[in-house]
Amino acid sequence: MSIIQVPAIQAIDLRRVYNTRSSNHRGAAAAITRKKSITALDGVSLTIERGELFGLLGRNGAGKTTLIKILTTLLAPTGGKAFVNGMDVTRNVLPIRQRIAMVSGGEQSGYGILTVREQLWMFAQFYGVPSREAHRRIDELLEAFDLSDQASQKVYALSTGMRQRINLCRALVSGPEILFLDEPTVGLDVEAARSVREYVRSWMRQNPNRTVLLTTHYMFEADELCDRVAVINRGQIVAQGAPNELKRTLEEHVRFQLELGEASGKSSGDSSRGEEGHEAAWMPAFVERLRATDGVVDVHTETRQGRTELQLSLSREDVIAPAMATLNEAGGRVLTLRRIEPTLEEAFVRLVGKAASDEYDKEAHA
Repeated sequence: MSIIQVPAIQAIDLRRVYNTRSSNHRGAAAAITRKKSITALDGVSLTIERGELFGLLGRNGAGKTTLIKILTTLLAPTGGKAFVNGMDVTRNVLPIRQRIAMVSGGEQSGYGILTVREQLWMFAQFYGVPSREAHRRIDELLEAFDLSDQASQKVYALSTGMRQRINLCRALVSGPEILFLDEPTVGLDVEAARSVREYVRSWMRQNPNRTVLLTTHYMFEADELCDRVAVINRGQIVAQGAPNELKRTLEEHVRFQLELGEASGKSSGDSSRGEEGHEAAWMPAFVERLRATDGVVDVHTETRQGRTELQLSLSREDVIAPAMATLNEAGGRVLTLRRIEPTLEEAFVRLVGKAASDEYDKEAHA
């Protein structure tokens, strides 16, 4: 008989509303108190399977942190349901906390008066990790995050990057099944951020059931790490899927970038680069001919540091052939040619912008 495996994380029509009060004083005696409701989550539904590294993307105030707090049992939802490892976040708080860990970017690294090793040992004991296993995990984590030389140093004396790496070690020393990473690389230098990403991948490979929910403002990080992502805007999920799927569905045109060299058949004084910061004399006429080519949607030129770059937007990929023929006829010489792939950042901006526009239209016609 097959065993049905429940998702690692599941949210069903999740809502969270904050009620606030504001006072408007009129003179010394009169005061008017007004109630105001702020909807942080507005019907969020998503499912994260075991073994997934799932990214949650959104602007500040979009609802990311509120969702994380509900899933980690730190905040109760106003409506809807949320489950972690099949357990209700409002009814099974302790069992859930025993199976999860959370790291937030920029948070304090526990107790600064303790050494790095003492701190990790203390958190291992909080979770009841046996002594031998705790020492093994601590040694492994210190080596993985290049912190072995700092094991006997006080935490308060360490750099911001090192303290953030300790935060991740602190979360992993308990052996969690599900890891919540809320902007874990914020404020880290390139090398430290890379080591964090590499270890997260390595940690997941060690056990196919381990799951990560990542929030980040770095789109390249989500693109590099995540199996799937969801874009949240004003408390609602506006899109979700694999990063490549989101990029492909939003790619309206095929784009190429060309770097142009000195025009063939021209004298050395009549370069395609022209004077510093200026296009060559033949470029405007060529651009007009290019725009008239069937299938060319847009042409953009930019000259900087003595180099002319040409960006083409085409209705389909094979239009590049007649475009290159037009360039050859004009005497242009191509130094480099590359296709510009859509980025997750572009997809995110377009999705969030479209969601904001749709909401404005809905309010305007209400």
